[in-house]
Amino acid sequence: MDRVPSVVAGGIAGTAVLSLLLILLEVQTREQILVFDVIARFVGVPDQQAVGFVVFLLAGCVAWPLVFVAVEQYIPGGPDPAARGVVLAIPLWIAFDIAGRGDIAGPLLLVYVALTFVAHVAYGWVMGAVYAHLHSGTELPREEYSYG
Repeated sequence: MDRVPSVVAGGIAGTAVLSLLLILLEVQTREQILVFDVIARFVGVPDQQAVGFVVFLLAGCVAWPLVFVAVEQYIPGGPDPAARGVVLAIPLWIAFDIAGRGDIAGPLLLVYVALTFVAHVAYGWVMGAVYAHLHSGTELPREEYSYG
């Protein structure tokens, strides 16, 4: 498969994983984060959670994956696109933590930082792994998944 469709598919899969982990964050912080509201404020349209949701989807599914393909050869992390995806996700995590922290403090801040880190690392890894699998055309070894 071509690079762009492969990485967009990786972005969709990574965004799905990121979304699930951010839902867990919302539950753990008793909805003090409001992720889509944070994104809406960041792009300059406060109180427009629908806009924040659309920006989240477009960035996670299309924009960041296209940036990944464009700069992949310059990202450290060895030959593994999944490892390079994690490296790309670290600056995204830092920006998200700075922009989205709000008034969180104390022990809840540690939960926030830890869960957003795990969520972004998972996003980068899944995006890179799906991209590598689809772009290289590799198949899973059948002998490991067969009975008998």
